[in-house]
Amino acid sequence: MRPTADSRSVSDFRPASDIRPVSVDPAGSTLLGLLDLEEIDRDLFRVRQVFDDRYALYGGQVAAQALLAAGRTVAEGRVPHSLHGYYLRLGDASRPTVFRVDRDRDGRSFSARRVVAVQGGKVIFNMSASFQVPEPGVDLTSDPMPPLAAPEGLDEFVLARPISFEARAEPLAAGTDFPIRLWARCTDPLPDDPLVHAVVLTYLSDGLAGLAPYHTAQARSGSSLDHAVWFHRHIRLDEWVLMDHVPRTVAGGRGWYTGTIHARDGRLGASLVQEALFRPPLDHPRRLPGENEA
Repeated sequence: MRPTADSRSVSDFRPASDIRPVSVDPAGSTLLGLLDLEEIDRDLFRVRQVFDDRYALYGGQVAAQALLAAGRTVAEGRVPHSLHGYYLRLGDASRPTVFRVDRDRDGRSFSARRVVAVQGGKVIFNMSASFQVPEPGVDLTSDPMPPLAAPEGLDEFVLARPISFEARAEPLAAGTDFPIRLWARCTDPLPDDPLVHAVVLTYLSDGLAGLAPYHTAQARSGSSLDHAVWFHRHIRLDEWVLMDHVPRTVAGGRGWYTGTIHARDGRLGASLVQEALFRPPLDHPRRLPGENEA
């Protein structure tokens, strides 16, 4: 997924008109294949695989691909430490997404990037991401990993959107329809590249209904509005990680929650914050880019 810095030039790639994203069955595709990007020019990328989906493009997918596009433009050895994204329009999984990266700054320790994701000539998502050269220092965490039984002793839980993941959770409490705390891991083997694991973590991070305890017959969480992730430590996503989402507030047709992702050994890998629409439930079929229920 990540070429060695300066290992290839634009001339190594075919013209954009010769590139045709392949339509795939996501159930038979690997996660890395689904997330991977084709470089079509300097700082310009396009998805390699598309597929039919009844619903809008999964937000975790476009965020993960945007982070990957940004990571392809930084020097080898710099890893993501944060991202902040806004979902502007509903995307279409059956159409290719193009990602344009702006190189805002490259310092001695940090690199800043902005990414715009486009379908049909319209921006569906934008992201700011920052990368850092790993360095030693104080390593502290104030809160321990939330308690949850080992994944081997819990029931399987099927994640609705992320592919190539398995999950384990406690039985749902009466009146709830989604856990806010569970174990998950990628079922595809992943390379030892920290960028790859950060990309896969980002893909997973949008996969839970963090506002589920607030769901009622009158209103429930819907499309994501904005999403932020801070990467504290490198953790492997092809091993069990504990996702914990904490609903915080609902107001003005929006809900806000925070979350953490821990490695099985208790290390805090990432923290996240997300806001989503919170409105009467609707079951929308796929919409064309440019349409937004907001």
